[in-house]
Amino acid sequence: MSASLHHFLNDLTGLNDGMLILISITINIIISILGFIPSVFLTAFNLSAFGFAPGIGVSIAGESIGAIISFYLFRKGLRLKGIDSILTNKYFQRLKEASGAEWIFLLFFFRIVPFIPSSVVTVAAAFSSISILPFSVISTVGKIPSLLIEALIVAELLNVTRGNMILAAVTVGIGVLYGVYRYGRRMVGR
Repeated sequence: MSASLHHFLNDLTGLNDGMLILISITINIIISILGFIPSVFLTAFNLSAFGFAPGIGVSIAGESIGAIISFYLFRKGLRLKGIDSILTNKYFQRLKEASGAEWIFLLFFFRIVPFIPSSVVTVAAAFSSISILPFSVISTVGKIPSLLIEALIVAELLNVTRGNMILAAVTVGIGVLYGVYRYGRRMVGR
């Protein structure tokens, strides 16, 4: 844990690293159950609070435990607010209809790809015939590459200098202005 963040967290909460890890994993479980909150912010906290490798370990543990608990709860009948959109999702349909080696490959692939919502994959697994043990192993192994990519991106963002931050903000600003300009021209052309 970086010294300044460590002191800040100790002063703020009075909690040791073990308690902070437990809290982080608990928050990750809640994020997994809710299914719509991105965990990237928690990954950023874990990397800042515990360092790169331990932070990734905490994130992997939290996401894995969260996926397993979510799988169990969805299988027992827990319903998400947006379940209708998940049930019609093309990834959901593909996973639900797969079996055997194809199911293992698809679950692993969908876990690696960071842009497919975890809740879709977990709900699809809960609605399929896979048992909890294979789901847990495949889901965890598939999450590791995705979390490594996420952690590398977050680590770079956490180490951004002021000059790079200004350059990024200007670049985004120019992109937004260009998008508004293009949208305006399209609207005038109608």
